[in-house]
Amino acid sequence: MAGDTSQMMHDAAQRKGQGCVRSKRCFWFMTLIFAASSATLQGQSEGANTFHNPLLPSGPDPWVITDDGFFYYMNSTQSNLTIWKTRDITDLAHAEKKVVWRAPEAGPYSNEIWAPELHHFDGKWYIYFAADAGSNETHRIYVLENDAADPLQGTWVFKGKVADATDKWAIDATAFEDRGQKYLLWSGWEGDGDGEQRIYIAHMKNPTTLDSERVMLSYPKYPREQVGDLLNRPEMPHVNVNEGPEILQHGDDIFLVYSGSACWTDYYSLWVVRAKSGSNLLDTKSWTKYDHPFFQQDREAHIFGTGHNGFFKSLDGKEDWIIYHANPGPGEGCDNKRSPRIQKFTWNADGTPNFGKPIATNIPLSKPSQ
Repeated sequence: MAGDTSQMMHDAAQRKGQGCVRSKRCFWFMTLIFAASSATLQGQSEGANTFHNPLLPSGPDPWVITDDGFFYYMNSTQSNLTIWKTRDITDLAHAEKKVVWRAPEAGPYSNEIWAPELHHFDGKWYIYFAADAGSNETHRIYVLENDAADPLQGTWVFKGKVADATDKWAIDATAFEDRGQKYLLWSGWEGDGDGEQRIYIAHMKNPTTLDSERVMLSYPKYPREQVGDLLNRPEMPHVNVNEGPEILQHGDDIFLVYSGSACWTDYYSLWVVRAKSGSNLLDTKSWTKYDHPFFQQDREAHIFGTGHNGFFKSLDGKEDWIIYHANPGPGEGCDNKRSPRIQKFTWNADGTPNFGKPIATNIPLSKPSQ
């Protein structure tokens, strides 16, 4: 309605102006009205093509995948698996959405449903997620399968736990393919106790089964990824964290982008390990770890705890975008103030991704190209 009104004012100003151009006073008055209405229309046009972060008021561990002209989005909800479907990822608030699975009241995967990811392999959809039986040490990775063309349709079938032979604590699973071979990545413990989270990889026999030993690709090596004091937990006063692994493939490069330092700190940030496509991805020597974060908090922009990201292309395939969660203020930790944000990124001359700085919520951004 506002757009219609502005257009009517604009048209009226044109007609009125044409009838009084011989009067100086009338002419300048109508010129001002015409300019104001033109500016309004231009602002509305620009507004239709721009957006502001965050995409939702809350949405930790966000994930996006594109398929057949749609964006599909997920985030942690703690108790269920919900999929959003939209042609405009910046308008998630009005997207179609559906709860496709609910956690049972009891059992090994009844609590703390974390970091769901939707993937499409061999003509079927899969959701990987972490869950526990009511205590953190029981967290493991589980998977659902759906053979419908649209993941909001058909039947989601629970396929069970996805684990290597050690069956250790595991969260934040992601899956990818390289040259016809599938791999699963996750954050896990070396042993049976808390204290440090590492990034592991294993080969997949199929989308629901691992058929290799796990291989550790990254641990919290550098001081800036070792921020993790727990002042309210005297039995475990500090935890080093590498978690939220995601794969970014570009040309012959495979980038493992993970979240370093603890999510309960403002220093949660994105780090990178690099390998070549076609190399032995189960060999740690194939991977090179960088000694600095590629994306981190910006206090001036009021963005803290930037992490647990994902990557996607614009619907026309021409733009690279990152999605991540962040807090609007310091010291807000791992609670529901974490909200999903997106921004376009580029590539450096050395082939590494350039994510830039997190962009403040008061700055309008151009929507992904169609």
